[in-house]
Amino acid sequence: MTSALRGAYSLRRRLLAWLLVSTAVIGAIAMVDTWDEAIDTANEVSDRVLAGSALAIAERVIVSEDGSLEVDIPYVALEMLTSAAQDRVFYRVDGPPGTFITGYQSLPSIARREGQAAAFGDSSFRGEPIRVAALTRSASTGINSVPFTVTVAETTIARQQLTQAILLRSALRILFMILGAAVIVWVAVTLSLRSLYRFSEALAERSPDDLAPITERVPNEVQGLVDTVNSFMVRLEGALDALRHFTGNAGHQLRTPLAIVRTHLALASRATDLAEIRKATERADEAVGGAEHILAQLLLMARIDSASRSSTMREVDLVDLVCGVTADHVPPAAEAGIDLGFEGEGEVRAVVEPILIGELVKNLVSNALLYAGSGAEVTVRVNAEDGSAVVEVEDNGPGIPAARRETVLKRFERGEPGERAGTGLGLPIVEEIARLHGANLVLSEGREGVGLKVRVSFAAV
Repeated sequence: MTSALRGAYSLRRRLLAWLLVSTAVIGAIAMVDTWDEAIDTANEVSDRVLAGSALAIAERVIVSEDGSLEVDIPYVALEMLTSAAQDRVFYRVDGPPGTFITGYQSLPSIARREGQAAAFGDSSFRGEPIRVAALTRSASTGINSVPFTVTVAETTIARQQLTQAILLRSALRILFMILGAAVIVWVAVTLSLRSLYRFSEALAERSPDDLAPITERVPNEVQGLVDTVNSFMVRLEGALDALRHFTGNAGHQLRTPLAIVRTHLALASRATDLAEIRKATERADEAVGGAEHILAQLLLMARIDSASRSSTMREVDLVDLVCGVTADHVPPAAEAGIDLGFEGEGEVRAVVEPILIGELVKNLVSNALLYAGSGAEVTVRVNAEDGSAVVEVEDNGPGIPAARRETVLKRFERGEPGERAGTGLGLPIVEEIARLHGANLVLSEGREGVGLKVRVSFAAV
């Protein structure tokens, strides 16, 4: 019980943990992508303002009478760069190569590629990171054009704040989605597990003897478990029935031989003559042997009661199997003065449980040896007829009247009074094994209407 409790876990918590871990990984990947997008977005917005400011300055550049460039920096060009983050703004205007016109002369500029209207880049100025925009234009003198470059830069405080704001909002959205999904999963799993709780309660409320199938409605994903439990309960009920039959039959059938044993042991204890003691102990030993035989038969019946078609069923050669069992009974047949023979050639194959088929033949031969009488003939046959594998045991003894042939297939039904008594389980065992294999069992007269012939027909391979 302790080890079972240690192995137990919460399905709800496990699902929630998987959800949180997976969404956290996805959220981290999304945040990295969002960080890149936020930087690009902040640069795109601010670069437009930088380009606009550079363009406003460039439109105020003119050519003076002496051919030099002059610029009247408009206040609006720098005003548009002001922000709540108090970024500092820098500018620089350069004329033809090597000519500085105005602004911060040490402000770094950036190279513009061919065909590019404005160039943007990151740099540093006075120990601070800056974003730089460079715009190249030409001022006309009426005769020729004088090229110039306007460079505008600002510190990156506002850009960083915008990037952080975008990232923070995205993180809050992702966190909200994760928490919302966790709540939804928690509630959904709780509601979904109610059917399992009802299933558990239905089992807990049952009495130990109630092995009827469970009809509680459960989700499709759990139906396989319910079917497995129902199948197990059916097998358990069959095993318990077999156990009840075994204990009841054992108590009924072993009572008599045990009483005989006790009686003869009591006689032996009171006897004064050695011959009487020996005779009493021999009778007690015979009763013990009978009880042992009864117990073996009962155990076989219990096995048949609980058996079903399974992987133990396999294709075998009935000629080889039945011949071997018959050979084992030749010595006791000779002692009883009975001629025991076997007829069968080649191979006759069928899908059977070899051990049970061996018991079937053993019981038929034992019954024939028990009831046929000294001087009788017993023949065991195996042959193939019309797509069936047939096993026959025939004797020329007294046989069984037609009116009693159905009765002797019931458990503990013995022969007529005055006949040698068996356990009453031989033919019932044969009938049970035949039924388990789907075989056909027929009791009839032997040749010329004398004796008994038992015929068992299996489906041939």
